[in-house]
Amino acid sequence: MTTTAQEPKTAPHTGSLARRMMLIAFAWITVLLLGGGLALDRTLTGLVTRNFDEQLGYMLTAMVASAEIGPDGEVFFNRPLGDQRFLEPNSGLYWQISGQGHEDFPSRSLWDRTLKLQSDHVDTEPHIYDSGQFEGERLRMIERSVILPGSNTLWQFAVAASRSELDAQIRRIRSILIWSFVVLGLGLFGMAALQTYYGLGPLRRVRRAIAAMREGGASRVNEPLPLEVQPLVLELNALLEHSERQAEEARTHAGNLAHALKTPLTVVMNAATAKASDLADTVIREAAVMRRQVDHHLARARAVGRRATGLSRAVVWESAEAVERAVTRLYPKVRFDMDGSREAQVAIERQDLDEILGNLIENAAKYGGGSVFITVDANPADPKFCDIWVEDDGMGIPEEARERIFDRGARLDTGKPGTGLGLAIVRDVAELYGGSISLNESEDLGGLLTTLRLPRVVVK
Repeated sequence: MTTTAQEPKTAPHTGSLARRMMLIAFAWITVLLLGGGLALDRTLTGLVTRNFDEQLGYMLTAMVASAEIGPDGEVFFNRPLGDQRFLEPNSGLYWQISGQGHEDFPSRSLWDRTLKLQSDHVDTEPHIYDSGQFEGERLRMIERSVILPGSNTLWQFAVAASRSELDAQIRRIRSILIWSFVVLGLGLFGMAALQTYYGLGPLRRVRRAIAAMREGGASRVNEPLPLEVQPLVLELNALLEHSERQAEEARTHAGNLAHALKTPLTVVMNAATAKASDLADTVIREAAVMRRQVDHHLARARAVGRRATGLSRAVVWESAEAVERAVTRLYPKVRFDMDGSREAQVAIERQDLDEILGNLIENAAKYGGGSVFITVDANPADPKFCDIWVEDDGMGIPEEARERIFDRGARLDTGKPGTGLGLAIVRDVAELYGGSISLNESEDLGGLLTTLRLPRVVVK
């Protein structure tokens, strides 16, 4: 029966980053284009309308300047107006002069029509407005009220022009604006899409590199990437290295445990096969050895698990005091002294620190001459590590044997009970937390000086 590879489960996500960037760009570009387009449309149409109104104003001024009162009291022009359209019927450009008690004086272009002026008020200054009095022809009108020399009548001068030309100019301007902004918007959207695709390119390269690692072709992301993505890659590589280190530790740990259990199991099997008379004693003895080995590896495995949380911390003085009280019950004749910092904290779980200090202090009491001195934070000037000294007044350990004593099962004094696993556990657990342990000669007591160095926790 054939089996197929299980498809990876889809991880929960919050949507596409590219889509989010494009939506933000689309919204921002749209707001800017609309705002800019409306502002530019208002400015340009205002300029065109103002120019149109100024032309009407010039014509109105020319009318006022050319107007005189005749002998019959009616108004007339002493010179013709310059625009030929005033003489062409329905040309779209008109003028008219009205006065109370007088007939309207219109331009020939009005033909049989009359401008309806706003006679309910006095315009001492030119007044411009739109009018729809002619069907099918919207007008732009300018009026002004003037009293001419030689007359007491308030004359209303008006010039009107069809808005068709003005509206046509505005439509042309708006058409140009719309097409220009459409092209500009498409160009900006295209640029945003290209920028998004190019900007997210390094993330796609990281994804391909991770896929290559999953397929077995690589173990790290090594290709050069932008500065903004490089920290992510560094953290990813650090995580991969950490995982590899943990996997290697697990393999080594399993191999060590298998090797440690192999010999006792072989002894028990040989005794059982030979039907030895001391089979029961052999089983009990070798089972005790296997239990100690299992306890050692379980302690190391627990330390690995607790270290992975990254939030471990313990007060050294409190742990040392608790261990001292426990060891004092086992060795009541031994004198224990402590000195140093009461506030020093190390980045290690309290349970693991108790186990390490318990091994070191108990060894000092067991193999010393009756006096044990513990110094907490022996080197306070070191900002990274906290040194813990455990000294005794015993015979010490020869320099050539100080490294070998850390091997599992190694013992220099076989006359006292023990398994030789204590210092091996201490070294393994200390190194798991980034610390170390070393053996030297005590200058004050003359025996063994054990220096335990653990990462310091800086109290803020």
